[in-house]
Amino acid sequence: MTEAQLIQIRRHLHQIPELALQETATHAYLQRVIETLPQTYLTVTTASNLPTALLVRVQGRQPQRTIGYRTDIDALPVTETNDLPFKSQHPGIMHACGHDIHMTVALGLLSYFAEQQPRDNLVFFFQPAEESESGGKLAYDRGLLTGDFHPDEFYGLHDNPDLPTGTIGCRLGTLFAGTSEVNVTIHGTSGHAAFPQKANDAIVIAASLIMQLQTIVARNVDPTACGVLTIGKLTAGTIRNVIAGEAQLAGTIRGLTQDMISFIQRRVREIVAGVAVTYHAQIDVTFNQGGYYPVENNAPLTTNFIQYMQATPDVDFQTTPPAMTGEDFGYLLSKIPGTMFWLGVASPGGLHAANFQPNEAAIFQGVTAIRGFLYNRMTQ
Repeated sequence: MTEAQLIQIRRHLHQIPELALQETATHAYLQRVIETLPQTYLTVTTASNLPTALLVRVQGRQPQRTIGYRTDIDALPVTETNDLPFKSQHPGIMHACGHDIHMTVALGLLSYFAEQQPRDNLVFFFQPAEESESGGKLAYDRGLLTGDFHPDEFYGLHDNPDLPTGTIGCRLGTLFAGTSEVNVTIHGTSGHAAFPQKANDAIVIAASLIMQLQTIVARNVDPTACGVLTIGKLTAGTIRNVIAGEAQLAGTIRGLTQDMISFIQRRVREIVAGVAVTYHAQIDVTFNQGGYYPVENNAPLTTNFIQYMQATPDVDFQTTPPAMTGEDFGYLLSKIPGTMFWLGVASPGGLHAANFQPNEAAIFQGVTAIRGFLYNRMTQ
């Protein structure tokens, strides 16, 4: 595909954003584009137990391995503010994380290898539900990445608004943090504001609990390590002169390793148990991590990837720091060795912002750099 064709594909995808597990129009459009490619080396499959997922296998001519390439396809509940002729046509939904760029790069790679048979087998995974619902975990647990569609190693990109257009960024170790939701329900006893001794104030308990939870990272985590615990929502009470009998807290835990996330979860449980005893209250706590594990890049594969990008004159490579954002590719990398990397898109608006507007020149630059890497990988 030419650069102009890829840009037109991206603009069409940008106009039809869909939320997690609802990507039916996106899925249909991807299938139509793939059907225009030479089919000699291709096997295309869908799955009844994950209907918006799409897998394409390219048969290698002398395969030593199967290399996987993953792209996410869902969008976000964001109302676009960009004044573009190809802006989102779906009210309240936008490709504010650049998955339209991700899909287009994947289609550019697939179109090339559909015409130029690769040495190794390739599997392209168009994955639903990255932004929520843990689509990568759903696909793996439901057996989509098995048999001929099981990669021996996996690669994927995420666009980066803060990197120059076309720049490839990567690092050894963790690229993105893992994330876990934390939900707490405090069961106190409601009562009249004038008679606090006859009630058990869930708001007071919540305040005490929140302050103690904030000591976990401040006093239990090594300052040179990375961990986050944020309580972002507190819901309690109905009116000013009634003591609240119940309170709900909602927050997020983030860490660069799964051990860090597990440690923070354990300390939350311990503190909750102690506060419950102190205030004679029942406090329930649950965690939901799903597939949002830390994106821990495989050391040998990532070293090879970085060395190639650094040695290629036409590639602008940067070593990037870890980010505390989450990505469900981390779950796939916990099962299959691989590497995630950044593609710079120099957007004036940040990820998940209503004015996110990536530079489309990054698409063809990304295709060229990744295609070169895949060819190099197949010679090893």
